[in-house]
Amino acid sequence: MTTGQLALALQAPDTRPAVFDASYLLAKPAFDGDYSSGPAESDWLEAHIPGSTYVDIARQFSDPRGATHFTHPEPQAIADELARLGVARHTPVVVYDQTQTMFAARLWYLLRWIGVDARVLDGGLDAWRAADLPVQSGPGAAAEPVERWLVSGEGAAWVTKKELAERSETDSRPLVCGLPSASFTGADTSRYARRGRIPGSINVSSRDLFAADGTVRGEKELREAYIAEGVTGEGEVLLYCGGGISATANALTLAELGVTAVRVYDGSLEEWSADPALPLDLG
Repeated sequence: MTTGQLALALQAPDTRPAVFDASYLLAKPAFDGDYSSGPAESDWLEAHIPGSTYVDIARQFSDPRGATHFTHPEPQAIADELARLGVARHTPVVVYDQTQTMFAARLWYLLRWIGVDARVLDGGLDAWRAADLPVQSGPGAAAEPVERWLVSGEGAAWVTKKELAERSETDSRPLVCGLPSASFTGADTSRYARRGRIPGSINVSSRDLFAADGTVRGEKELREAYIAEGVTGEGEVLLYCGGGISATANALTLAELGVTAVRVYDGSLEEWSADPALPLDLG
């Protein structure tokens, strides 16, 4: 969704979307295994889209009992949290962030999984400000909860460690790593237990799919980036990254190309590298 589209949507009282800022901070690791992260609510308090709500994706939209930091919750837990935030079953949702769209994409993926009409603001808060649209500061009004609603069904969104570990060498489905190339090859320090990539995977860095201003690149550039690595979109695409975040930005850009047959390895390298029995390739 463009900033202009969102500005218009916010003026329509009957179809006004809920707007969430999903910004979250991941610190660059100083050594292998150095994992530091935290919410970015202070940035939201400083400036945000009027009427938006900050959501702590690790606390509100992740399973605290999961094996990794951002393990997805059960579908009904997502719906229950949305109801607490004032989102009814058919309320449209627009998500943005101030952290390169990665966490906005993560929340978008979770919401789309359970059938919510969710879209991402292209370019996030920077684009909103560049369009000379108003911002607010401070906590704002608390969300008014709505009646709990039941998830009626969800799509196929996730691929498991077991499935990838048992994946045949003849499996033609592309396994795409969304991390930057230096993380893919193992050249960069990793915040996870071991460096490297899942054997048989290819690299389409999700960060390279966004322009310098934070907006998604054009269709031609996106398509060329994927085709260069053999991803045609003619069959299912499997996605992973470090912790299940960047991979959802790959899912977002693939959706721009009309490719929706994708599944994300939620645990990604955080889970895979923690298992010494599983191989990682370097170089």
